[in-house]
Amino acid sequence: MAKTVRDIQEFIRQQGVKMVDFRMVDIDGKLRHVTIPASRFCEDTVKSGIGFDASNYGYAMLEKSDMVFIPDLDTAMLDPFCETPTLSIGGNAMVIDDPENKPLDQYPRNLTIAAENYMKSTGIADEMLVLPELEFYLFDEVNWKVSDDAIAVSMDTEHAHWNSGTNGTGMIVPKQGNYHITQPYDDTYDCRSEMCLHMEDAGIAVKYHHPEVGAAGQFEVEPKFGSMPAMADAVLNMKYIIRNTAFKYGKTATFMPKPVFGEAGSGMHIHMILRKDGHTIFSDDGGDAHLSQEAHYFMGGLLEHIGSLCAITNPSTNSFKRLVPGYEAPVTVGYATGNRSAVIRIPAYAKSPEVRRFEIRNPDATCNPYYAMAALLMAGLDGIKRKIDPRDRGWGPFSVNLFNLPAEEQAKLEHLPTSLEQALDCLEKDHDYLLEGGVFPEHLIRNFIARKREECREISTVPNPIEFEKYYNA
Repeated sequence: MAKTVRDIQEFIRQQGVKMVDFRMVDIDGKLRHVTIPASRFCEDTVKSGIGFDASNYGYAMLEKSDMVFIPDLDTAMLDPFCETPTLSIGGNAMVIDDPENKPLDQYPRNLTIAAENYMKSTGIADEMLVLPELEFYLFDEVNWKVSDDAIAVSMDTEHAHWNSGTNGTGMIVPKQGNYHITQPYDDTYDCRSEMCLHMEDAGIAVKYHHPEVGAAGQFEVEPKFGSMPAMADAVLNMKYIIRNTAFKYGKTATFMPKPVFGEAGSGMHIHMILRKDGHTIFSDDGGDAHLSQEAHYFMGGLLEHIGSLCAITNPSTNSFKRLVPGYEAPVTVGYATGNRSAVIRIPAYAKSPEVRRFEIRNPDATCNPYYAMAALLMAGLDGIKRKIDPRDRGWGPFSVNLFNLPAEEQAKLEHLPTSLEQALDCLEKDHDYLLEGGVFPEHLIRNFIARKREECREISTVPNPIEFEKYYNA
């Protein structure tokens, strides 16, 4: 869009904008906002910023918690969900200092910039392109209760298989049979098309949208490749658009990794390409799977640190209810071409040299996308620096469905953590690679681990309905 204050002011005048909404990000990767009248937007707004209390965003403050938010004018977009004409602008958080403010090192957008700068300083590459596949469920309704007298959750989708006796139209999707299903079963098609049009208006190029496997209303929207900092922004904007458009259509959207027992979970597979001087360094016509040695080293770094990465890319207790065999989610440490049972997959359809790549399949959208993408980059760069070849470690390439191996063969494989607690243990032991170049500050990692351990403790104290089924009459 525009890059100067004067351009923004002119856009405000032309579009009749009444409010300017500044969007900030907390430690969990959730959007927060503060709004000013458009008439107040001026040069000083961009120079001096908007004050806020960073401690309320979950950051562990070593300095004073009073911060300023500095708008990034390149992120400006009209908000289609506000009745009052509103221009939304993202940006970065700064620590108030003298004579000049300095970036808050824990702030997610600042951290992706730091990771990108570190990558450039190594000379390995100057750009990481990423493509996140966003999976989610759309329900007609969802209800939950956690109290002294009730622990319960229910959700419903009209076309779900459990409504075959009450639907009345016969338009029922078989269990795990939603993949690419057409109308009239696909009754949220127009809703999703509207989501994608809003994304395009927001500058997020969309590759496609489609129904996913889960018959209770699972779908996917996939954007096109973009630079890491921009795509981390895009993930939050896509989630915002999906939720608000769903609400407009009387639906509710969730990115929870495993909201429905017995159906496919929702992930956020992330495709990655490193480029230098405008060209990929991952392609090699003579290499295994047409990938370069650097690409293999990068995969080696991801696999070397996959346990600790899971704490950042899968930071919910629910994440590990998705990472189980039988639902297309990866559980095995390794890589394969066109095989979805390994944590890293090399897409067989990516034949053009400039798009040859791999995807990591364990992440989900409960993550803070800035931290997740930066951590993946740091792990991959560590693999290149240390020349960690996955073939030397027995991590592939795997050519068989790893879920179908006999038990004795399964026992020889390495697996992802099976709980958030295990992943946090891994992060506690293995995070030096994140500290390189000062990208991840140590106090952020300590604070993140402490917050997540408290979250695990809290959830572990609440009885689960299945415990009544197993133990009520014990």
